[in-house]
Amino acid sequence: MSSHTAMQTMTTAQAIVRWMANQYIEIDGMEQRVFGGGFGIFGHGNVTCLGEALHEHKEQLPLYRGQNEQSMGFAAAGYAKYHLRQRIMFCTASAGPGTSNLLTSAALAHANRLPMLLLCGDSFLTRLPDPVLQQMENFGDPTFGVNDAFKPVTRYWDRICHPAQIIQSLPHALATLLDPADCGPAFLGLPQDVQGWVYDYPEVFFEKTVHRVRRISPDQLEIADAAALLKTAKRPMIIAGGGVQYSKAVDELTQFADAHQIPVVETIAGRANMLSTNPLNIGPIGVTGSNSANAIAEQADVIVSIGTRLQDFTTGSWTAFAPDAQFISINVGRYDASKHRSLTVVGDAKLSINKLSDAVTGYATPSSWTSLAQEERKKWDSYVAQNVAYGNRPNSYAQAIGVVNDRCHANDRVVAAAGGLPAEVTANWRSLSIGSVDVEFGFSCMGYEISGAWGARIAQMEKEAEQDTIVFIGDGSYLMLNSDIYSSVLTEKKLIVLVLDNGGFAVINKLQNNTGNESFNNLIKDTPTATAKPFSVDFEAHAKAMGANAVTVANPDELGKAFDAAKAADKTSVIVMQVDAYEGWTNEGHTWWEVGTPHTSENKKIVDAHNEWESSRSKQRKGV
Repeated sequence: MSSHTAMQTMTTAQAIVRWMANQYIEIDGMEQRVFGGGFGIFGHGNVTCLGEALHEHKEQLPLYRGQNEQSMGFAAAGYAKYHLRQRIMFCTASAGPGTSNLLTSAALAHANRLPMLLLCGDSFLTRLPDPVLQQMENFGDPTFGVNDAFKPVTRYWDRICHPAQIIQSLPHALATLLDPADCGPAFLGLPQDVQGWVYDYPEVFFEKTVHRVRRISPDQLEIADAAALLKTAKRPMIIAGGGVQYSKAVDELTQFADAHQIPVVETIAGRANMLSTNPLNIGPIGVTGSNSANAIAEQADVIVSIGTRLQDFTTGSWTAFAPDAQFISINVGRYDASKHRSLTVVGDAKLSINKLSDAVTGYATPSSWTSLAQEERKKWDSYVAQNVAYGNRPNSYAQAIGVVNDRCHANDRVVAAAGGLPAEVTANWRSLSIGSVDVEFGFSCMGYEISGAWGARIAQMEKEAEQDTIVFIGDGSYLMLNSDIYSSVLTEKKLIVLVLDNGGFAVINKLQNNTGNESFNNLIKDTPTATAKPFSVDFEAHAKAMGANAVTVANPDELGKAFDAAKAADKTSVIVMQVDAYEGWTNEGHTWWEVGTPHTSENKKIVDAHNEWESSRSKQRKGV
C-alpha cells in the first residue's frame, strides 16, 4: 500500500456502516443502494458502538425498530424476496438471546435462498470481563458460543476479531449475498470491544461501488445434451420454480413454452410465474398441488425443471413421476441442478432457457399431449370454482381465498406461510399478475406471514407501487407472532390481514386424524391442559390495541364488504373470520407425502392407516 494512500481513523462499527452505505447495485439501468436499510433491536451488545454508527447514517440506511428479533429476520426475508434478491436488509441484535432469536429466521432465509446480513453482538474478544452478561460458556472451548450456532444456517459466517478484518470480510459477505448460486444469509459476529476499537482505514475502501448480479452462461455441451433429450420427448413438461422469477426469466419461460407447446406446472415458490389464464399453465404441482398438474406429471417422459430445488412437496416425496421419467434440471446452483439423476444444465435461467430453446428449434410437443394437459386444467378450474364458492356450508379457507381473489387488485401481493393456508392458497389462488404470490414453504415457518408482509410492504412502497399486501394467516400462526401489526402501524406500511380462526392447529389435527391418531393437543378444545372451556381469543380487540383497524365478520359475504373497506383504508386492517376445522379443506390435488407413521400400535386405526399410507411407497423414485 502506498504511503500516500489517504487514511481515515474510525471504529470498526463506524467503518462497517459507512461501507454499507456506499454499496450500490444496478437494477434495470438504475443505481440504488444494495442495502435498503435494516431492522434493529438494541441491547448492551450493539447499542453503544454499532448504534452510534447507525445513527450517523440514519438517512442513508433507515433503521426499522423491531418488536422481536425473529420477526425482524422474517421481514428482511420478505423484503429481499419482493426485490428478487437484488436489494437487501441487515438485521442487528444484541449479544445473547437477541441474537439467538434470529436463528429461525436465518434458517428460513437459508432454505429459501434469500439474502440478509446479520450484524450481531458477541462476547468481548479480550475475555477480561468473562463471563459477561448473557455469555454462553463452553467449558472445553472458550471460542465456542451462541453465535457459532449460525454456521449451519448461513452461507457466510465470520467473527470479527480485529478492525482490519472487515476489509476482507465485508466484500466476501456481500458477494455471497448477491451470488445467484450461493445466495443466503451472511453472519458477522461483532465482539463488543472490537466494535469500538479504532483502525486507520484506507479511504478507497469506502468509495462508491456499483454491483451487478452476474448471469452464469450454461455450458454448450450441457445445452446440447439437454436439447438432444428434449427432442425425443413425446410427453414433455416444465416445472417452473422460484428461480425463474429471481432470474427475471418469466418472459423467456412463457416464450419457450409457447414456441414448443410444452405444458408448464408451478412449484409453491414458483406460483405466479404465469397468469392463471395462460393456456399452457396447467397448475401447481405436488402435495399441495392440483389434479391437473399431478395428472400430467405422472405421465410425462421428459421433465424440464427450472429454478427449483425439487423439495418433497413439489415431487410428492418423489412419487409424482413415472419411474422412467427423465429430468433436465436448469439451475444456477450446481447442488440443485444435479438432484435425482438429472441431466444438469448449470446456468442462469434466462440465458439457459433461451439457449435450450434455440437448440431445439423446430421441435413441437405432440398436440394430443398439450390438449390432454389443457383438458385436465379445465377440470381443475371447475373444481376450484366449486371449492371457493359459498352458500349453505361452513366457512372455509378456500372461500376466504375466493372472496379476496375476486376483489383484490391484480397487482396486490399475497403472503401466506405454514399451517393449512399454504396448501389452500397454492391450490385455489388464481394468479392475476406475475410474481404476486409469496407462500413461504421452503422452511414452512409459522409466524412469517405478518412480518414477511411488513418487509414486502416496505419494499413495495420504495417503488411507490399502487398495490396492497394481503396476509392470509391462521389463528395458530397469529398467536405465535403478531407484533408487526404494530410495526406496520408505526411505520405507516399498510397491510390487510385476514385472520382465519379454526380453533387451533387444525391442519395438523387433520394429519393426526388421517394417520389414525386421536385428536390431541392441536385444536384448543382437544387440549387436556386447556381447562378454561370454552375460551377464544378476541383477535379484533387485540389488533385494535396495536393501532390497526379491525373487524370480525360472520361469513364470506361480510368478509367481502370488510375487504373492500380495508382496501379503501389508509392503515393496516385486520379482518377476523371463524372457519371450520373439519370441513371445507381442499381434498383434491394432493400427491402422496412421506410421513413417519407408527409401524405398530395398540390402536388398530393407526395400524390400518400406516398400511394405507405405505401402500403408495412402491411409486417412490429412488435417489439413484
